[in-house]
Amino acid sequence: MEKYIALLRGINVGGKNKISMSKLKITFEDNGFRDVITYINSGNVIFSCPIDDVEEITKSCELAITNTFHLNIAVTIISAEDLTAALHNAPPWWDNDSQSKHNTIFVIPPATATAIIEQIGIEKSEYEKVSHYGQVIFWSAPIKTFSKTKLSRIVSKPSYRSITIRNANTTKKLLQLLE
Repeated sequence: MEKYIALLRGINVGGKNKISMSKLKITFEDNGFRDVITYINSGNVIFSCPIDDVEEITKSCELAITNTFHLNIAVTIISAEDLTAALHNAPPWWDNDSQSKHNTIFVIPPATATAIIEQIGIEKSEYEKVSHYGQVIFWSAPIKTFSKTKLSRIVSKPSYRSITIRNANTTKKLLQLLE
């Protein structure tokens, strides 16, 4: 069975879209997923599944969340293999400076990493660095000039609804939990 991570977008933020991680775990188990683990309150679910169609898995997860929590939450699925490949191909500057923020932006299909980067605009190279591998975008920016970055303004862009963001520590922990 292949291992996957379901990344839920916009839950447990500012008191909105509240989802209990223990109930989310049970929901996944009740829907036939195995070896289910949740990690922190931001909606990260690691699981095994005999289905190898990511689109089918995504629909199943979204339907289960809607039926259980009565919320329409966007979910993106990444396989253990794809996350491993992305992190092995992360740019050398990503997560390499303690004075900077380092995020992983997971693109929610049908959007693509290339389209998201184009919609955000070309990064301000003096303030931020952006690269991608597959559907994963790597982004880093010094903390002191964060507010000057293009990515810090993404919330006002339509593309914001097509992504979910995790910091570098969370992303690396998810990979560790997959192993």
